[in-house]
Amino acid sequence: MKSVWISLGAFVAASVGTGCLAASVQFDVRDEAGKPLSDAVVFLESPEAAKAVKPLQGAEMAQQGKEFVPRVLVVTKGTELAFPNRDKVRHHVYSFSPAKKFELKLYAGTPANPVLFDQPGVVLLGCNIHDSMVGWVLVVNTPYHGLSQAGRLTLDNVPAGNYRLRSWHPGLPVGAAALDQALVVPASGPVTASVRMTGLAP
Repeated sequence: MKSVWISLGAFVAASVGTGCLAASVQFDVRDEAGKPLSDAVVFLESPEAAKAVKPLQGAEMAQQGKEFVPRVLVVTKGTELAFPNRDKVRHHVYSFSPAKKFELKLYAGTPANPVLFDQPGVVLLGCNIHDSMVGWVLVVNTPYHGLSQAGRLTLDNVPAGNYRLRSWHPGLPVGAAALDQALVVPASGPVTASVRMTGLAP
C-alpha cells in the first residue's frame, strides 16, 4: 500500500479587543504533487463536538445521468438520507461497507423510507445495474465538517479547544481510515492549517 501522510502547519493570528470563544479554521488541502485537492472531507473531532452533533435535515444522494449526485457527501451521525432516482431507468443501490450495509432493490422515483446512517465511517455506494456508478457517504460524529473545493475550505464558529483534525478523500485505498492529526483551536483566530495527502489513486 502506498504511504499516506498529513502535514499540518498552524498559525494563530492575534485579535484586537475582547477575545471570542470561537474561531474560523481555514484549510489548504493539496495532493502529494502540491496541487489543490477537491472533494476532500475535512472534519474536527472532540468529545465536546460529539455532544453537539445533530442529524442533518433533508439530506439526499440522488441518481442522475447514471451517476450519484453528489459523488461525495458528508453527513452527521444519525442523519436519514434519501436516495431519489431522477433517471428514466431503474437503479439498485447498495453498500457492503461496515459503517452501513443496506440495499435498495430495483426502483424508480424515491423510496418511501430514507436510510439511517447511525455509525461514523466511510460508506461506499454502488448500483447493481450500472457498475460504473460509484459514490461515497462519509458519516462524521461532529458538526464541524466540510468538503474542499479547489483545495480550499473554511469552517466558521469552531469553539476553542483541542481537536483531532481528520481528512479523507475518495482517492484513498478502499477501507482506509480518515487521516488524523492534532489541532488546537484558540479562543481567537483565525487558524490556518495545511493538509497534504499522498497515496491517492489517479
